[in-house]
Amino acid sequence: MKAKGPLPPTYFFIFLLIAFPLNFLLPVDRIFDFPLNLIGIPFIIFGAWITVWADQIFKQVKTTVKPHEKPSVIVTSGPFGLSRHPMYLGMTAILLGEAVLLGSLTAFVAPLGFFMCMQIFFIPVEERAMSDTFGEKYSDYKKKARMWF
Repeated sequence: MKAKGPLPPTYFFIFLLIAFPLNFLLPVDRIFDFPLNLIGIPFIIFGAWITVWADQIFKQVKTTVKPHEKPSVIVTSGPFGLSRHPMYLGMTAILLGEAVLLGSLTAFVAPLGFFMCMQIFFIPVEERAMSDTFGEKYSDYKKKARMWF
């Protein structure tokens, strides 16, 4: 299958960037002030760590990371033991951490928007491809690992 439009990292960077102007130009309400906003840092660290870890595993087993390409293996180790989509979880955690750091309610549009894009445009395509390719083996994996976390 060919890629159909921008890939998830493109959406991630777009939402990462739009959180700043939303926060400063349309600050609806401040919900996290210093030092409470620093709680966002662990979310960013966790998100970066799990995203890189999951990507490294895909490279090790030589399967595609692109949602519109046919997968060659089911990865169930590492972060994939907890989440079927740990890269999306990681990117969402980074955006959530950014929103907490920025502190205004408006900044939370970014993680919510990214989550919705992944849930609507990418996860169904990936889940269908995995089911079509691996059948019952993927169904068994779905019973063990949650979609997000």
